[in-house]
Amino acid sequence: MRPTDILIKEHDAILVMLKILEKVCLRLDVGERVEETDLENIVEFFKEFADKCHHRKEEDLLFPALEEYGIPNEGGPIGVMLSEHVIGRDNVKEMSNSINDYKEGKEYSSKEFAGYARNYIALLTEHIDKENNILFVMADTRIPEERQQSLLLEFERAEEEKIGPGVHEKYHRLLDELSEVYLNNHDCQCHCDH
Repeated sequence: MRPTDILIKEHDAILVMLKILEKVCLRLDVGERVEETDLENIVEFFKEFADKCHHRKEEDLLFPALEEYGIPNEGGPIGVMLSEHVIGRDNVKEMSNSINDYKEGKEYSSKEFAGYARNYIALLTEHIDKENNILFVMADTRIPEERQQSLLLEFERAEEEKIGPGVHEKYHRLLDELSEVYLNNHDCQCHCDH
């Protein structure tokens, strides 16, 4: 297994949550009430799983390793990915803010939430495609096998330190639960090897 294999499996989980988020937006579009806890759990997933766990592995470990082996940050693909991470964080923050308005029953809040959510869906869908098909291919070909193996260990350590044991499993249970509600399937088929 390579570090990029782990990141791709995490991308698969994130893509499932993006599909769930789109279904939530469709319900909000037609004025259907969505459980506030579902909105909060979705946003928490993006903050904790997608950003704190997944993006941190990329930013703190994979991207510096790519730089070590000749892929530039400034003016290169790494810089683009980093700037998209920042835009994504802003969208998630705005979704989170919209939930507070939604809880208070403010009329515009569902449209506001859906707008930021759709921006995030579009951004992350393209972002994941670029990472999977361009940046990770570079990582697989440029980073020597020995360094890739050390990155795997660093990924494991980072996950234990940054999010703690059992958190991956918690978010996969959440994906299963929300998939059942919003995607009408009982298995989101996105389980990581954690």
